[in-house]
Amino acid sequence: MSDSFDVIVIGAGPGGYVCAIRAAQLGMKVACVEKRATLGGTCLNVGCIPSKALLQSSEHFEEAKHKLADHGVNVTGVSFDLARMQARKAEVVGANTKGVEFLFKKNKVTWLKGAGRIVNPTTVEVAGQSYTTKNIVIATGSESIPLKGIEVDEARIVTSTGALELAKVPEHLVVIGGGVIGLELGSVWGRLGAKVTVIEYLDRITPGMDNELSKAFERVLTKQGFTFKLKSKVTAAVADATGVDVTIEPAAGGDAEKIRADVVLLAIGRRPHVEGLGLAELGVALDERGRVKTDAHYATNVPGIYAIGDAIAGAMLAHKAEDEGVALAEQLAGQKPHINYNAIPSVVYTWPELASVGETEEQLKARGQAYKVGKFPFTANGRARAMGDMDGFVKILADAKTDAVLGAHIMGPDAGTLIAEIAMAIEFGASAEDVARTCHAHPTLSEAVKEAALAVDGRALHI
Repeated sequence: MSDSFDVIVIGAGPGGYVCAIRAAQLGMKVACVEKRATLGGTCLNVGCIPSKALLQSSEHFEEAKHKLADHGVNVTGVSFDLARMQARKAEVVGANTKGVEFLFKKNKVTWLKGAGRIVNPTTVEVAGQSYTTKNIVIATGSESIPLKGIEVDEARIVTSTGALELAKVPEHLVVIGGGVIGLELGSVWGRLGAKVTVIEYLDRITPGMDNELSKAFERVLTKQGFTFKLKSKVTAAVADATGVDVTIEPAAGGDAEKIRADVVLLAIGRRPHVEGLGLAELGVALDERGRVKTDAHYATNVPGIYAIGDAIAGAMLAHKAEDEGVALAEQLAGQKPHINYNAIPSVVYTWPELASVGETEEQLKARGQAYKVGKFPFTANGRARAMGDMDGFVKILADAKTDAVLGAHIMGPDAGTLIAEIAMAIEFGASAEDVARTCHAHPTLSEAVKEAALAVDGRALHI
């Protein structure tokens, strides 16, 4: 095997493997470094894909137990087989990771197995062997942020990795952090019978999302059985043979309380994983949060070294990393790609789902933007009523003068799919009127998006 390449990508997660494939499609000789036994990074192995598999399985159980009777489908003695759920999850993960391996072979991307270290701007060392390259791409992803004084053992005190591998449903699951990861995995185990308590330092869950959406989401999850302790902090979590003693205090200070949990999930966020790359020795600049500093073209301060995805600033989303991987590969091929970061959606895969794209009301107010709001509830959508999934609404924000769509926020069935229409609208500079004038099939959930767009101008038809 030749040890010289046009591009060496370090990390085979969504950003890295997509960057490698696109560069190969464009005629470059490409290698991708990955130390896991399988490709796909955190997302495919211990993140997005396995969590969605368990979410889907637990949704089916929840539906059979509580919803099918409403449809005249009578099921008695409903139970679940956790071992089979976990086995199915592993099958889904295996199929996806093998799929990436197939794509590497199809596109002639060389997989360099082992941990990568950058020796200099043209040399990467993997498993004791050196490889030369014209360009190096850091796509090493992220890891769970630790909390001082709390020791993760991935058995009693777990990160998302351990929470995906539990062999028994905990009687009481305490989730530290009210963000996406904690609420998704809390939903999995809550549906299967766990009592779920979420402890969040801020005064709201899903920070960063539109506040109205977050408040509505909290109400729905509370109805589903979640307990929320907002404006609270965990000061200690001590595990023993049977569970964990968790100490909680008000975020502003005050008397502490203790609660007993079977399992504690630490989910306060993620941080870039760049240790062991040799960046300090090379003088590659990092920012105050440990992210690799890059310019608008993903270049670091060291010529020939680039970075994308969770390793750099911006939302830690697999699809954001993928788009950056494609853009960087095309840039290295001499093209002039562009990413509209305002058109990158984010989704919470609970049920109902949450999805957002563009700006929130809070962001618009902060920058003094005049805007209009159009909202439409799923209770008034025929398809949602036929499905029996009527929680939530569509909310569209548009420029008060030009009517340009500035953002959209959806809580409801299949919100993650519905948000794509508004992402497209923002990408092409569409107005709320453009969305409203587009014919939407009936009866579909997407009609709620059309109605919200009509509501921007005060003329929704079905409410």
